[in-house]
Amino acid sequence: MLRQEISQALTTAMKAHEKMRASTLRLIMAALKDRDIANRGAGKDPVSDDEILAILAKMIKQREESAKMYEEGNRIELAETERAEIAIIKEFLPQQLSDEEVRANSAAAIAEIGAEGLRDMGKVMAVLKERYTGQMDFAKASAVLKELLGS
Repeated sequence: MLRQEISQALTTAMKAHEKMRASTLRLIMAALKDRDIANRGAGKDPVSDDEILAILAKMIKQREESAKMYEEGNRIELAETERAEIAIIKEFLPQQLSDEEVRANSAAAIAEIGAEGLRDMGKVMAVLKERYTGQMDFAKASAVLKELLGS
């Protein structure tokens, strides 16, 4: 489903001669194909929509880090390119949860599994990743969990 949506967007971008968009969409398709090949080698099915969301989230994180490094190196035009790619990739992710929603969902997951301390953090993160892949920034969630479980 999501793979088809990306593929159709690539076709549309190519027909409209949108070079930046087409290039970014090709990168996404290449990442999906790489994961498909890795899965096939391990005897698994092609990537699911949930895995695609995780791949897209990882691509965004990589580009955010690159943009930050480019800005620190005073390479503003390259940082802008990275940010443009982020905007294109985000089109295929569901709406991101706000900080308040991340906190509320984290607290609910803690209560649901009965987590009592930092040693239960992995269990809570597993629940959050299962439910909110592509919607939640797990670095933020990790910080919230440390705060909630540490006290």
